[in-house]
Order: sequence, then C-alpha cells, then structure tokens
Amino acid sequence: MARVEIYTGPACMYCMAAKALLKRKGVAFEEKEVGGDPALREEMIRRAGGRRTVPQIFIEGEHVGGSDDLHALDRAGRLDAKLGIGA
Repeated sequence: MARVEIYTGPACMYCMAAKALLKRKGVAFEEKEVGGDPALREEMIRRAGGRRTVPQIFIEGEHVGGSDDLHALDRAGRLDAKLGIGA
C-alpha cells in the first residue's frame, strides 16, 4: 500500500472529507497538523508548489492536491491504483 501524507488544519471540513475517503478505502495515512506549527506549514507550502490551503495530500511523495483533487481522482477511477489497492 502507498505511503500517504496529509497536511491538515483544525476544524477543516475539507480535511475531514479527504480523511474520510481514505479511511473508507482502508488506507493508513500520516496526518501533519499545520495549525500551530509555522515550520510545518512552510514545509507544506514548499512541497505543494506554493499552495497554502489545507489539506495538501501526497501519495508516495507525489503531490496530488487537496480534497477536491483527491475526490476527482477517485471519481476518475485513478485513485485506487495510486494507493496500491484493488485489482
């Protein structure tokens, strides 16, 4: 199964939606809460090519974007392969 990292913020509905999708798929992920950690937020922004909103999601080190992007990959039938699940 792929390594998944998700940068999140407190009380973020988009973060909750992205995590819920990953949980439904049975995928473990490493959550990095950036709310009270300026250095971690800067790391996220750098890795995400300047994107400042949360969540920012990485699969095997590849930036896939935010919650909408993750859900779009799923709707397109491409998420499971990236995650290393399914047939």
